[in-house]
Amino acid sequence: MTVRVLIADDQTLVRTGFRAIVGLEPDLEVVGEAADGIEAVEAARRLRPDVVLMDVRMPRLDGVAATRAIVGTGADERAPRVLVLTTFDLDEYVVGALRAGASGYLLKDSPADRLLDGIRVVAAGDAMLAPAVTRRLLERVGPAAAPPDDEGRALRSLLTARELDVLLSLAQGRSNAEIAAALVLRETTVKSHVQGILAKLGLRDRLQAVIAAYDAGLVRPRGFPARPDDRA
Repeated sequence: MTVRVLIADDQTLVRTGFRAIVGLEPDLEVVGEAADGIEAVEAARRLRPDVVLMDVRMPRLDGVAATRAIVGTGADERAPRVLVLTTFDLDEYVVGALRAGASGYLLKDSPADRLLDGIRVVAAGDAMLAPAVTRRLLERVGPAAAPPDDEGRALRSLLTARELDVLLSLAQGRSNAEIAAALVLRETTVKSHVQGILAKLGLRDRLQAVIAAYDAGLVRPRGFPARPDDRA
């Protein structure tokens, strides 16, 4: 199956370069380009790409707002997945884009094969962000204070005890293999629990699950339970 790609960047040379790289791949197809956020939203609605390569800093409408408009609530599985592009590692705009529903981010100076791999990964429904990077990112921008207790209780009420264990492990930046070893489970079982968490919380990928755990106050910026009773 061919992955349909929309390129959104305000620099013509960047768009041209990405188009040239992506266009060489038999399983990828560039279906359109956008020079700013408004064009990106309009093109995404019109062309229905599988993946949008989204620059975070663009005129008229930045990549964060454009991502939010394209992804929506995250409940629509047909909505394009967004892979944000930035010049700077851990750019504050990237944080906003991830919270808005982006499935990951890449630096603009990443090798071509990394870009192509990123497109395929997010198109397949996974997050393009290594666990260690996830933890470092959220440690940098985690909430200064936990939200009201009822938000954490509401999230916990939707999950089984084992799913909560897995969610907390995700928030600590662990891979499926590391979670399996820590909880004495098979990797396939961990993957099943992750899928269950996403379904119950109405989320699209594990990165969004980690952000939900932080936003609900289940974990502090360093990845540990926010309160002794969080697992109750």
